Amino acid sequence: MRYVSTRGGADAKRFTEILLEGLAADGGLYVPEAFPRADLAAWRGLSYPDLAFAILSQFMDDVPGLAILVKKTYTKEIFGSADITPLRTLEPGLHILGLSNGPTLAFKDVAMQLLGNLFQFVLQKESRTLNILGATSGDTGSAAEHAMRGKKNVNVFMLSPHGRMSAFQRAQMFSLQDPNIHNLAVQGVFDDCQDLVKAVNADAAFKAKYRIGAVNSINWARVAAQVVYYFKGYFSVTKSSQDAVAFAVPSGNFGNIYAGYVARSMGLPVRQLILASNENDVLDEFFKTGKYRIRQAAVATSSPSMDISKASNFERYVFDLLERDSARVKRYFTSPDGFDLSLVPRPGFVSGRSTHADRLATIRSIHSKYGVTIDPHTADGVKVGLELREPGVPLICLETALPAKFSETIREALGREPERPAGLANLEDLPQRFEVIAPDAAAVKRYIAAHAS
Repeated sequence: MRYVSTRGGADAKRFTEILLEGLAADGGLYVPEAFPRADLAAWRGLSYPDLAFAILSQFMDDVPGLAILVKKTYTKEIFGSADITPLRTLEPGLHILGLSNGPTLAFKDVAMQLLGNLFQFVLQKESRTLNILGATSGDTGSAAEHAMRGKKNVNVFMLSPHGRMSAFQRAQMFSLQDPNIHNLAVQGVFDDCQDLVKAVNADAAFKAKYRIGAVNSINWARVAAQVVYYFKGYFSVTKSSQDAVAFAVPSGNFGNIYAGYVARSMGLPVRQLILASNENDVLDEFFKTGKYRIRQAAVATSSPSMDISKASNFERYVFDLLERDSARVKRYFTSPDGFDLSLVPRPGFVSGRSTHADRLATIRSIHSKYGVTIDPHTADGVKVGLELREPGVPLICLETALPAKFSETIREALGREPERPAGLANLEDLPQRFEVIAPDAAAVKRYIAAHAS
């Protein structure tokens, strides 16, 4: 398998060559030259580790010992059950795919735990070190830090929007005391953090000198790992490979739902990919109108992990939408104003929007009807999914986090505290270690230079 850049200015590379790189040298994102084909009959009935290896071995065919790394990652001890991503049926035809049973209680763990093992394997094999620079709106940061903490040859520098995450999310990150973990709270919004990551990566000399890598969903390994649970969810609710399903996916940075697009491109029978936006609705606007209109800044909401106005992974999808015309992709994604693709068909996607009032009502409704408590982001997906589902097509709503991470909203919706897993009762009381910085790329570079190994 070889990978090319969405902007056409980088040589095609193998997986291990792009694993540590993140953004391509031309500022684009790596995608496979072609998507592999799924073998639905052979893959049905496989355990999660075996299914993951069957899929990932096609994307990562130059990783020796991949089967061992996959089995080391997807264990009952790490994810709470042998199912890894257990399916909960609320009623016939309505399901929630549990993706939040990893160490940080969010779907990001499913990919990040594998990424941590891949990084360590490659770095030790090549006797290299890596300084990871990432941006988080809440869950990516904690998942990355918990996957990389204590690992040899890896430092993590994580940018987060100061004061914009839930108290639980902040504590998950800032309470880590491992010397290879560095938290930088940026005086701005998530988009500022994401822009800083791109600015540092754009400095080729600095990136090379300090061996800068990425764990955000711009890293293809993240996307590939997330493809697996779409197949797992599909097999859990269907009996025949002729059956189709719909997935409802809360989306901010377009990484999670893009993995669903990849699964469908491989041949998974997905009737609808239902995208749910919160009040930051740039993606909803695009799928309804074809116009991608960049907002000046994201607004703060009660589903904070989706408070994003510029979706990084969206470029990968547009690359295919434009029949892989890299010149147009580069022109569109370097434009400050966005672009208009209203005349280009966008099959297989529908979208909707959810507000604070909507997610409170959905949390209450799901709890009242089924005795199940869902987090605010999952509620966005359920609300939009129920609105846009097709009759007779099973709907799988992707859980994105456990409600314990967003106790303020759960209290407002249900009048009580959400349950917490054992050992996390007093998380917010632990000492926290972080540094507040201005949204300035030079300041980020100075910090990395002073603390990189």
